[in-house]
Amino acid sequence: MTNLDMLLLKGASASNPEEGLQELRYTILTEGIPANSEGMSELRIYIWLILLNAPPLRTDVYLDLVRQGASPAHAKIQNDTFRTFQGDPLFRRRVTQNSITRVLNAVAWRLNDAHEARVNGWQSPPTLSEFGGSPDTSMMSRHSLTAGTRTEASTTNDAEQIGYVQGMNVLCGPFLYAARSEVEAFTGFERLITYECPGYVRGSMEGVHKGLALVDRVLEVVDPKLYGHLMAHHMEAKIYAFASVLTMCACTPPLPEVLQLWDFLFAYGPHLNILCIVAQLVLIRGDILNNPSPNTILRNLPGLNAQKIVAVAMSFAGKIPEDMYAEIINHAK
Repeated sequence: MTNLDMLLLKGASASNPEEGLQELRYTILTEGIPANSEGMSELRIYIWLILLNAPPLRTDVYLDLVRQGASPAHAKIQNDTFRTFQGDPLFRRRVTQNSITRVLNAVAWRLNDAHEARVNGWQSPPTLSEFGGSPDTSMMSRHSLTAGTRTEASTTNDAEQIGYVQGMNVLCGPFLYAARSEVEAFTGFERLITYECPGYVRGSMEGVHKGLALVDRVLEVVDPKLYGHLMAHHMEAKIYAFASVLTMCACTPPLPEVLQLWDFLFAYGPHLNILCIVAQLVLIRGDILNNPSPNTILRNLPGLNAQKIVAVAMSFAGKIPEDMYAEIINHAK
């Protein structure tokens, strides 16, 4: 039995859940989540759901969403589905296009329902049956997504709506790869985009743009020379890092390394992806500085090495001003 197994068993009966979570996070950081060479792990999806504070969803709730069929975003979803990790044989062997389409349409229906509820000022009561009947977990039900007031609804517009945007398919992909069922993937993915990074999937994608600006600012703080070189070549983060911010680096292979990086991000906060993007630049700073056209390097970042990226990203912590760090924490909200 691994340390993680023992921690999960211990956490199930812990009198102090937060202490157990801190121990779990530290174990992930120092030991990682056991997985094979393809990134498959029996524990990963369950640990992700714990770290995201995503309670179990009853299968029939997910099936009800799937039975609604094509969502208003279905055409966009179809255009994106076949491109999801298109060149990755590991992903293609395990995840079908149909499963991606079902999960994305189910999430789109969920978000569409939530938007309509806000517009109409509905105050739906918690549905205990949705999440197994626990009073605590029921607060994650439809009520928590639709409890906007009429005053808030009057200002809701397309730019503020959380809905399907291009790139969500790549955010969804690792959940489907790691999960044992579509219900688990749906649960984790919906939790991520509605609670951790809703600013990434609003119509305006304001959170992504804030994240890109922060990549530049963090780089200026931790490596002024590299920052100056990129700025001299007009290489702001918006030129090369849009997909890395939006997908939390899932756009950069290999997939097993993406999963390891997400272990860290879910343990300590998805906002740390900003530091991880800067870390990727610092790891190849010599190549960038010696290249008269850095765009040729940054057009396709080198393959992820999660362990190295996390180590470098963590080294930035003491260098970033507190006010900037607060912006990093809140940029995706």
